[in-house]
Amino acid sequence: MSIQTVGVVGAGVMGAGVAQNLSQTGHRVVVVDVADAALERARAEIRSGVRFQGMFKKGPGGEGADAVLGRIAFTTDLDALAEADFVIENATEKWEVKRPIYERLDQICKESAPFAANTSAISITRIAAATRRAPLVLGIHFMNPVPLKGTVEVIRGYHTSDETLATALGLLTRMGKEAIVVKDSPGFVSNRVLMLTVNEAVYLVQEGVASAEQIDHLFKSCFGHKMGPLETADLIGLDTILYSIEVLHESFNDSKYRPCPLLKKMVDAGLHGRKSGKGFYDYGITV
Repeated sequence: MSIQTVGVVGAGVMGAGVAQNLSQTGHRVVVVDVADAALERARAEIRSGVRFQGMFKKGPGGEGADAVLGRIAFTTDLDALAEADFVIENATEKWEVKRPIYERLDQICKESAPFAANTSAISITRIAAATRRAPLVLGIHFMNPVPLKGTVEVIRGYHTSDETLATALGLLTRMGKEAIVVKDSPGFVSNRVLMLTVNEAVYLVQEGVASAEQIDHLFKSCFGHKMGPLETADLIGLDTILYSIEVLHESFNDSKYRPCPLLKKMVDAGLHGRKSGKGFYDYGITV
């Protein structure tokens, strides 16, 4: 299947990164979000991301920001995805947000267009059930920052066809990604382990066992991790962490996934990490 135009739903940090990576590897991209302000932030983030890569010679491409942005259209109109050959959805990790998006996409998009959910926890089989094209639905869990991370987790739902999987793997290869295919289970592999680790680290801070700095330093120094669990949480977004751990708690009905009260309090306070300027660390910016 030839993929020329890719629809990207959601213009947050992940959506902007996916759009940048797609454009830098020669694809036409249509980015859709409900808010013009989100689209403008995405445009600015892509421009900044391309400049960063140019400074450090990292990631795909080599073109300037104007050329990269020239292949990306930004709109609030979901109907603009009618001609998309492939759609990657990056909306908030809440089922009540995602479900109506897929119901509308199913009506708008070509019958042949696969849908990929860039989700960290929600079941791909559940998402596919909201459409009439379950064989064309799969999960692609990109890592942040998307243009600089070379590996993705691909999730095969109960009904995902071999053809859909092959199409997605071909697209990812063109994007410069190594794909690891796993079975459908809430949280899949990476986030089923990561969210539990982050949540437990937050409990350690809440209980006064150690500071965020001490916890992260231990993981980096003892285990060779590039980032500690709480630095990683700030990068992902504490709101996304909370939504993901809540999905795991609901899905498995297991108390080990009970969200830490401190995590809930920080999200309620707007301390979402890097994107808000403050989380477990202060980034000295205001969004």
